[in-house]
Amino acid sequence: MAFPPEFLRELEDRSRIEDIAESYVRLRRAGKNLVGLCPFHSEKTPSFNVYPGNNSYYCFGCGKGGGVINFVMDIERLDFLEAVKWLAQRAGMRMPEEGVDDSMSRLRMRILEINRESGRFFYKTLISPEGEPGLSYLRGRGLDPGTIKHFGLGYAPDNGFGLTNHLRKLGYTKEELIQSDMVRTSKKGNLYDRYRGRVMFPIFDLRGNVTAFGGRILTDEKPKYINTSDTPVYHKSSGLFAMNLAKNSGSRQLILAEGYMDVIALHRAGFTNAIASLGTSLTEEQARIMKRYADEAVICYDSDSAGQKAAERAIPILKAAGLRVKVITVPGGKDPDEFMRNYGKDGPIRFRQLLEKGGTDVEYRLQKLRDQFDLDTDEGRVRYLREATQAVIAKLSDPMEQEVYAGRVAQEAGVDKSRVLETVKRLSKQERHREQRKLGLQQMSVKLAPGGDRRQDARIRAQAAQRGIIAYLFRHQDRAEAIGKLCPPEKFITPEYQRVYNAILGRMIQDTVTLASLGEVLTGEESGCLSGILASTGDAPPNERDLKEYLRALEEETRIEGTEEWSKTASTQDIGKYLDDLRKKKA
Repeated sequence: MAFPPEFLRELEDRSRIEDIAESYVRLRRAGKNLVGLCPFHSEKTPSFNVYPGNNSYYCFGCGKGGGVINFVMDIERLDFLEAVKWLAQRAGMRMPEEGVDDSMSRLRMRILEINRESGRFFYKTLISPEGEPGLSYLRGRGLDPGTIKHFGLGYAPDNGFGLTNHLRKLGYTKEELIQSDMVRTSKKGNLYDRYRGRVMFPIFDLRGNVTAFGGRILTDEKPKYINTSDTPVYHKSSGLFAMNLAKNSGSRQLILAEGYMDVIALHRAGFTNAIASLGTSLTEEQARIMKRYADEAVICYDSDSAGQKAAERAIPILKAAGLRVKVITVPGGKDPDEFMRNYGKDGPIRFRQLLEKGGTDVEYRLQKLRDQFDLDTDEGRVRYLREATQAVIAKLSDPMEQEVYAGRVAQEAGVDKSRVLETVKRLSKQERHREQRKLGLQQMSVKLAPGGDRRQDARIRAQAAQRGIIAYLFRHQDRAEAIGKLCPPEKFITPEYQRVYNAILGRMIQDTVTLASLGEVLTGEESGCLSGILASTGDAPPNERDLKEYLRALEEETRIEGTEEWSKTASTQDIGKYLDDLRKKKA
């Protein structure tokens, strides 16, 4: 059963999209609307639009859109019910207590409870005689009891059933335990602990809930670390270790380290803005979360080949999210944890010096190239110049950056700066030509598509007609029943538009709807589709005359679309009538 319409309307009135979105996105006024960099995909030019007029949002880059409830669903990774609860709590409203299917919400709540109880179990085990192997390991890494408690570290017993038995006694079902990924099922159908004989690192979301765990084995067994798989409350593509602490550090800089122990060592040394990605390469989603709380990211990965490759992959992702990027290398091939332990009390001061001396991502890449070539030889200088201009400088979008680094490279190689700049401009021009040629070939393939221009034009008109009908219907909801008779959903030829049209038509016949209330019946893609339609027609909404043209265009396309199948079963008289109609239209 759906929420009462009056409840959703009041909730929407109390939850202004511009107020909520500004907690996640820096917005600027653009006429009556607001724009900013999209929080859902990486971009350099703002395409994320907020529409206070109808309390909605839409990104013209990635297609995300919907009402205020959709925004909370997308940004906080919640389902519809949880997003409504989130907004109701923010607005100080009481939730309707009956008639709502909250099975997924209850499952998520139960998994969060399981994770919390698991964290407590692991910690109690760690400080018990059974946890001596884990406690000895952590003490050997220099951790004191306060640090262990602060990060909620623990130990998973080696017997394989301790946690499972503990959680079953607390009343959690087999399905709930499996969904949490804390428990696995054997071939015989028996439950057993996912983590055994490992030091446990709990992973918290930004609200302080335990959503997952990482476990380190104490033997030479592989893999060294295992992490929770994706669950209804956790997505490894967006998880960041210690982000719940770093976001409150008061700094607009984040230090991105490679492992749990590196982050803990940095926090102990006073660098509470340190975080780590979770067992995977940095993702665009993680970078966008970082951008909410920082303007600059400092990559501090291990200095081995794997760490350098990871840094190379992370740089463009962080820059695409709008972050300034610095890269620091811990001397001696050490990681931050080992660095701090080696230097003892001097560790924090020395690491601060590394931060201050750290170069930009461009300087880091140029330094890596310099290390590959012998600049005391002509051949080495030529190869360095070629690689530096092609792989680094020519790819910079800012002409001022190009000039600065061209001058630096020219000085290092002992050549004239103007020659380097000439090469950079030539390479940049070639890259633009390649992009233009690629675009031209794509456009040509569309023009040469089977069916010819006339067929293509008819298809385009029909697509526009479907969008126009939906836009008109949303703005004239009192006419829903009449429009439904003129154009039943089966006349729509595009499945996505048909689903959107069918959903809103049925709702509107019963009651007035808003984008927020439709979040309950439309998928995220469908909500984005509807928001895009409304956004693109906002300045010139369709009128009655437009509607008639849309209906005519859709009718014509439906007829053409069905011609092939119809011709197989139609009589000679039917086909003759159809051809006569075509001749009359042409005349």
